[in-house]
Amino acid sequence: MDIIYFMRKRENDKKKTMQTLVLISQIGLVMIAAIGLGTACGVWLDRKLGTSFLTVVFFVLGCMGGIQGAYGLINQVFGGDDREKK
Repeated sequence: MDIIYFMRKRENDKKKTMQTLVLISQIGLVMIAAIGLGTACGVWLDRKLGTSFLTVVFFVLGCMGGIQGAYGLINQVFGGDDREKK
């Protein structure tokens, strides 16, 4: 009986480890996509309008969007229990 318990516990640990790795990968992709798209839009607008400050503005907006997206992912994974209890 103890062997079966430890085997199930080990399976649960593997599952949690994989879920954590997937979450970290998703957070990285969300951050890279948001910052990259924001910066690319800023560079494009700077070239079109002949300005030199929009890249920085859109970079900051991309950072803020990436943080918001990462927070949403984390809240969806770890904060989902609070919504179900209410």
